Amino acid sequence: MAGRLRKSEAAGGLALIAAPAVYALLLLAAPLALLLVYSFLTDGYLEIIRQFTFANYVEAWTNPLYRGVMLRSLAVAALVTAATVLLAFPVAYFVSFRVAPARKSTWLFLITIPFWTSYLIRVFLWKVILGYNGVMNVALMKVGIIDEPVTFLLYNVNSVVITLAHAYAPFAILPIFVALEKIDRALLEASRDLGESRFTTFLRVTLPLAMPGVVASVLIVFIPTIGDYVTPQLVGGPEGRMVANLIQLQYLRLDNYPLGSALAISAMGIVAVISAIFLLLTRRYIRGPK
Repeated sequence: MAGRLRKSEAAGGLALIAAPAVYALLLLAAPLALLLVYSFLTDGYLEIIRQFTFANYVEAWTNPLYRGVMLRSLAVAALVTAATVLLAFPVAYFVSFRVAPARKSTWLFLITIPFWTSYLIRVFLWKVILGYNGVMNVALMKVGIIDEPVTFLLYNVNSVVITLAHAYAPFAILPIFVALEKIDRALLEASRDLGESRFTTFLRVTLPLAMPGVVASVLIVFIPTIGDYVTPQLVGGPEGRMVANLIQLQYLRLDNYPLGSALAISAMGIVAVISAIFLLLTRRYIRGPK
């Protein structure tokens, strides 16, 4: 009887997840598989030759241009992740520990306000802020820091990092806030009762217990930023182009689907390896104290 019950529960669970599983296979796994197949084919003039080859991956990994863009994308993603998480932690800490419980929902509401507008509009707003005659240059000239507008604020790696850090800030704040909310305040009081200072309590109690949220924030920010296309295209300029722009160039301008697919698969593989290494290095924080 118990065996039949377990089988019926298992069948019910499989039936429940069947539709989402098919949906995921069709919209996620199938395109990725097609991309993988394309990456091993040969490019011809306005056509794809069905001839197996490793030449696309050799080109993607040995060409100095592609390798340089890939390294730049990794560096930009790392800078954006570091800046976003470091700035997000104080905000999440303030909302969790300093804001009254009745007002926390209001603060979270304010944090999510940027989502009310299109991502594209937010990027264009940063072009207005960082442009040659933009808000930043006008403000610096008003206070007398500069005599004429500067050009290094826009169309480079710096503008890409600033724009992406702002765009992904809510994604970093919310996981850290959730991790901080789960901390038992009695542990902090016990640390203070044992003679630890506030700073030591933060380092030895609060920060380790909040690390699952920090790890989640790092992954949530790092993985999508390395493949961001819109921001480098609009505010990056030639110096700020990233791997997604290179893939777009191969697909839509040069009509080289196999090489574009090889670049995309290579980027996904690098991101997967880096993420796996990061998770292995931080697994003791994710598991939490025993």
